[in-house]
Amino acid sequence: MIVNENNKRTGAMSYQAEYSKSIEAPEAFWAEKAEALAWFKKPETILSKDENDIYRWFADGELNTAYLALDYHVENGRADQTAIIYDSPVTDSKRKLTYLELRDEVAKFAGVLKAQGVEKGDRVVIYMPMIPEALVAMLAVARLGAVHSVVFGGFAPHELAVRIDDAEPKVVVTASCGIEVAKVIEYKPMLDEAIEKSAHKPEACIVLQRPQAEAPMTAGRDVDWVEAMATAEPADCVPVKGTDPLYILYTSGTTGKPKGVVRDNGGHAVALKYSMKAIYNMGPGDVFWAASDVGWVVGHSYICYGPLLAGCTTVVYEGKPVRTPDAGAFWRMCAEYECKALFAAPTAFRAIKKEDPEAAELAKYDLSKLETIFMAGERLDPPTYHWTVEKTGKPVVDHWWQTETGWAICGNLMGVEAKETKPGSSTVPVPGFNVCILDHEGNELPNGEQGNIAIKLPLPPSCLPTVWGDFERFRTGYLSEFPGYYSSGDGGYKDEDGYVFIMGRTDDVINVAGHRLSTGEMEEIVAGHEAVAECAVIGINDPLKGQEPVGLVLLKDGVEADEAEIQAQLVALVRKEIGAVACFKRAVVVQRLPKTRSGKILRKLLRQIADGQDYSIPSTIDDPASLPEIEEIMGRHGLVTS
Repeated sequence: MIVNENNKRTGAMSYQAEYSKSIEAPEAFWAEKAEALAWFKKPETILSKDENDIYRWFADGELNTAYLALDYHVENGRADQTAIIYDSPVTDSKRKLTYLELRDEVAKFAGVLKAQGVEKGDRVVIYMPMIPEALVAMLAVARLGAVHSVVFGGFAPHELAVRIDDAEPKVVVTASCGIEVAKVIEYKPMLDEAIEKSAHKPEACIVLQRPQAEAPMTAGRDVDWVEAMATAEPADCVPVKGTDPLYILYTSGTTGKPKGVVRDNGGHAVALKYSMKAIYNMGPGDVFWAASDVGWVVGHSYICYGPLLAGCTTVVYEGKPVRTPDAGAFWRMCAEYECKALFAAPTAFRAIKKEDPEAAELAKYDLSKLETIFMAGERLDPPTYHWTVEKTGKPVVDHWWQTETGWAICGNLMGVEAKETKPGSSTVPVPGFNVCILDHEGNELPNGEQGNIAIKLPLPPSCLPTVWGDFERFRTGYLSEFPGYYSSGDGGYKDEDGYVFIMGRTDDVINVAGHRLSTGEMEEIVAGHEAVAECAVIGINDPLKGQEPVGLVLLKDGVEADEAEIQAQLVALVRKEIGAVACFKRAVVVQRLPKTRSGKILRKLLRQIADGQDYSIPSTIDDPASLPEIEEIMGRHGLVTS
């Protein structure tokens, strides 16, 4: 349980006062937060509407995000403070960059891009592993007022080609390879194939050669990073409007074509600077570690931009929670670099728990500097929450957000008022997010009733104003279902204290004999069994009841149990907690579950397999070999509709 000692330390106002002001007087609230930034031209118009009738923040302000993240700190006494800690167990290398060193690297690489013709508004695709140069490239693009689109390193050529065609970059920045545990993955051949497939051809590719694999270079197009940096002239920061785009980040869409989420400069900088203190309780000089990847939104917001805007030290980790080299990797990092906060997905802690259930590795390290563990990216199931709290003795904060918002929609605000936690809840709405629970007709539901989670307009700063090149897709995908609201696509409820419980995507609600039941709720119960490391509950077609829930269960390492006995125990647990109405009668033990590289279980794909539908292997999948294996197991147990 998190108690309120934190409030005494920060001396901050109460959550309710902060939140109420943000909802009742949003312009005044965000005008005040914008004062924390060093604008080139302070905005006079705080909230307005654009040509698409969409609310926009700070439209007439002028700034440069890279200046705020780097030059500002260099000019204000933080030149010698560490900006980036790079730790790579897969290459056995470590490196630190001060704010001055990082500023100079970024300015020179901006000069490299400028020499290739990159100007304000141009797009640059970045296809790189978790190395400091990935952040250098992002910040250099921002320095020029250009627009970056980071593609997760190792994405297949087809997926990269689709993004190249959509963003139409002038330049692509890449590295020769990435490393997944002990496997070297060559990026350049995949990039070459993607460019061959794409209709749009970038004018240049800048390649960082890594010693683990040397990339073949294409004459007349490819530029060597090191050689170009040796002769580059540093480039100055280019002022941009508050509503000018900073980046495009592609997220999966229901049509199969990825959606290019657009992030603007002004709202993004204001929201992230505010969030670093309000949500994470981080101040200048603190070490913040988001154990994610720059290819995902967490990497954009809280590896690159957020910590640097706040004058913190950020961590770039090229490794895994396990196997690089063991389940003590996270604890070693936190101890060695004196991290004040750790932020990762629940799946990372489940992996640690599976490999080291008694947390023997944790006992080797001093975590006295670690104050809070944050989790997001998927539902934090109570068993994982309880295990992490019990073994670390640290507060665990579950917070909920989306690629589309760029920062947390709900959370426990450690820098405003640390509330008591309720396992399974992401606590309360973050200031600026007017979170509502709606029925299918768009009517607000009372506390305790499950429905569609929507956010009343206007959205706060940093949220997407459009989909790149396709405003109609933005309107129909997010705004048309409930006029006046942003539809999150997630379902859940608020309890009597206003705590928000996210129960999963709205298509994770199944209908069993006329009863709407949450598979997320069943997963919580199944995951609570002492032998279960991880699970997914999906609805499969049933001729009598419409749908029937089935559990796919991964057992902890070292557990030897009779499958029929485990199934009986799980059925009894669900029946006890939910009742016979759940009709939970089957649980199948599997060796692995199909996941994205960011750790999310591909439940929709599991449903497609169960329904006998054709499915395509998504580019985001971490282990494609898991699909035929799980399809065979599901078929053997009669879980596939012919």
